[in-house]
Amino acid sequence: MATNLYMAGRKKYQRPQAMLFADNQGIKVDGFYIPEGNEIGSLAASAEGSGEFLILSDDNRSPIDFSTTRIEKRERMINGRMRSYHIADKLQINVSWDMLPSRAYDTHAGFDSNGQPNLVKNVNTRPNPLEFTTDGGAGGVEILDWYKNHKGSFWVYLAYDKYTNFNNDPQTAKDDRFNNTNKYNEVIEVFFSDFNYSVVKRSGLNFDFWNVSLTLEEA
Repeated sequence: MATNLYMAGRKKYQRPQAMLFADNQGIKVDGFYIPEGNEIGSLAASAEGSGEFLILSDDNRSPIDFSTTRIEKRERMINGRMRSYHIADKLQINVSWDMLPSRAYDTHAGFDSNGQPNLVKNVNTRPNPLEFTTDGGAGGVEILDWYKNHKGSFWVYLAYDKYTNFNNDPQTAKDDRFNNTNKYNEVIEVFFSDFNYSVVKRSGLNFDFWNVSLTLEEA
């Protein structure tokens, strides 16, 4: 099961990878959104034969583009004034990767309970698995596999500066809303509306380079 310790171990740099896909909306532990279940590629997921979430790589990722569709009914009254019946605002998220390695590691990563890959020495005495994405996030094949296995809705976790998602703690003098960029701060139920990939270059190191683009629509 994912824990604060596991998620901290999977964070290569000061902040977590910007996007995470999950089969559930997770739970909030000590102010952190944590998906329930095991990450695809972890030792626990391998033992159980499945995984419930996937951390996406930031390597060569485009800006995450958000657009809003306002669902409403507008009609003009007899006096000529417009009236709107607002139903909901729904997000569309577009993102792409250029020259993304087709896999995160050269073999099964086997993340342990601390979020670290299982570094087993092989006959060449090099660490195994060999990391292809710099942050250990999902490569092209892993993202494609998630797309194929999710015909319905799933959840995307987002880590970017949106301090308005947090409430100020009246018990402390410090405004803690401004200190949350090191965690996932938004969880949205989404569907895939578009997915494309192309194999750009085949390498001699047990992986290829892919271009991947996808569009998500809020449920």
